[in-house]
Amino acid sequence: MAKFSKSTVPQFSVDVYQNEFLPEGGRDVSAIVTVTSTGGGTSGQRLSAPADAGAAGVVIMVDCSGSMDYPATKMRGAREATAAAVDTLRDGTAFAVVAGTHVAKEVYPGNGRLAVADARTRAEAKESLRRLSAGGGTAIGTWLRLADRLLSSADLTIRHGILLTDGRNEHESPEELRAALDACAGRFTCDARGVGTDWEVKEVTGIASALLGTADIVADPAALAADFTTMMEEAMGKGVADVVLRLWTPVGVEIAYVKQVAPTVEDLTGRRTEAGPRAGDYPTGSWGDESRDYHVSVRVPRAAVGQEMLAARVSLIAPDPVDGTPRPLSQGLVRAVWTDDVAMSTSINPQVAHYTGQAELADVIQQGLDARKSGDRDGATAKLGRAVQLAAASGNADTAKLLSKVVDVVDAATGTVRLKAKVAEADEMTLETRSTKTVRVKR
Repeated sequence: MAKFSKSTVPQFSVDVYQNEFLPEGGRDVSAIVTVTSTGGGTSGQRLSAPADAGAAGVVIMVDCSGSMDYPATKMRGAREATAAAVDTLRDGTAFAVVAGTHVAKEVYPGNGRLAVADARTRAEAKESLRRLSAGGGTAIGTWLRLADRLLSSADLTIRHGILLTDGRNEHESPEELRAALDACAGRFTCDARGVGTDWEVKEVTGIASALLGTADIVADPAALAADFTTMMEEAMGKGVADVVLRLWTPVGVEIAYVKQVAPTVEDLTGRRTEAGPRAGDYPTGSWGDESRDYHVSVRVPRAAVGQEMLAARVSLIAPDPVDGTPRPLSQGLVRAVWTDDVAMSTSINPQVAHYTGQAELADVIQQGLDARKSGDRDGATAKLGRAVQLAAASGNADTAKLLSKVVDVVDAATGTVRLKAKVAEADEMTLETRSTKTVRVKR
C-alpha cells in the first residue's frame, strides 16, 4: 500500500458548483466538483506522514527499436532527455532506466532492483546511457511489465513511469498491450510521449489514460530534454498516491457518468470499484500541488415542487499513512431541489455549461480527424467547424491555434471553416494528442 511522501503532504479541499433547482418531475442533476491540493495551504484536512514514509520511485522507459536510428537525432535526443531526467531526480528517489524493444532490458542499475538517487548513482546512470543503441522491434507491454516489477521491488510512496516511443507497437498484439495495461493500472502512473510522427496517437494516449498519466507529442527530438525535465519535476512534486473520488448515492439515484474535465477530459465512469453500499470509488492517481475538476451527473427519482434531497455525496479518499486504511480527506454535497420557478430550474450553472462544451470539443475534434482520415470531407468540415466554434466560445486559445493548422477559419463564431489542402503530419498528430486538454472556467 502506498504511503505519503515525507517531502510534500498536500491538504485537500472539495468545492461543488451546480444549479440544484429542478422543475417538477425533473431528474437530471449535474455538478462540477473542484478538488484542490496545496502543499502548505490552510484549506482542507492535513495528513501527517510517518517518519518512515518511503520515497518516490521512477522508471524511465526508452524506446530503443531500430526506427530510433532514423534519423539518428532521435536516439541522441532520447539519451540527452533521459540524462536530463536523471539530473532532475531528488536525492533519495528510487529509479531505474529500461531500454525497450521487442523485449525490455534493464540499463541501470540492473539485477532487478532500483537505484537510490545521489550524486554517484546519477553519474553512473548517465554513463550507462551510452549503452542505449537502436535495434529490434517494439512491444510496449513488456516495458510496462518490467517497470511494474522494478517499482514493486521497493516500499515506495509514489510509483511513476516515463515512457518514450517513436513507433507503433508492432511486435505484440493489441490484446497483449491491453492485458499489460490492465495488470499495471492502479500500481503506478505513467506519462507517455511520442517522438517524431511515426507512432500511433491512440496507442500513446491509451497508455497514459489507462495509467492516469499525461500524453503528448514531441515532434522535434531536440525538445525531448526540456520535456523530460518538466515531466520529472512534476513527478517529484507528487506527495500522495492512490487517491480516489468516492461517490455515495441514496436509494433510487442512478449515476450517469463521472468525468475528469480539467486539466484534461478523462471518462472515469467505467473505472468504478465498489466501496460499500451505494458507494463507488473512481481513481484519480497521484497528487501534488494542483487542482482538477470533475463532472458528476446523476439521475434522481421524480419529485414534487418543494421537495429536496441529497443527490450525491462526493468524498476524496486516500490510504492512511500509518495503516493504509482508506481515510476521507474532504467532501462535498450534490443537492436536488424541485421548484416551480422556471427561471431557477432552467438556469445552467456556468461551470457545468463550460465543461459540457469542453467535453464536446474533445469529442468533435476526434470525430473530425477520423472523418478526415477516412476521406469524409463534409463530415470532417462539419465536426472541425463545430470544434472551432466551441474553442472560440470557451476561450480555449491553445486548441483554437492547433485547429487553425488543420482548417482555414472563415468565421469562428459560427464554426465556418474550410479543410486545408495540405496539413503537416506533426500538426494533425499534435491536435489529436492534445484534443482532450481543457481550459478552466473563469469564476
